[in-house]
Amino acid sequence: MIKRDLYLQELINRKENSSVKIITGIRRSGKSFLLFEIYKEYLLKTAVSSDNNILID
Repeated sequence: MIKRDLYLQELINRKENSSVKIITGIRRSGKSFLLFEIYKEYLLKTAVSSDNNILID
């Protein structure tokens, strides 16, 4: 698994601004994995309830 620490930190820094987050990039570059796996794992570790996560593919 490729660590995406820089991109994860950017999402974390902008978590509280209540704006929609849009991740762009070329095909198969890990955008969905970043959001659906790495960022979701971070949110669950920081006491965000899984009931408060909405995933739209």
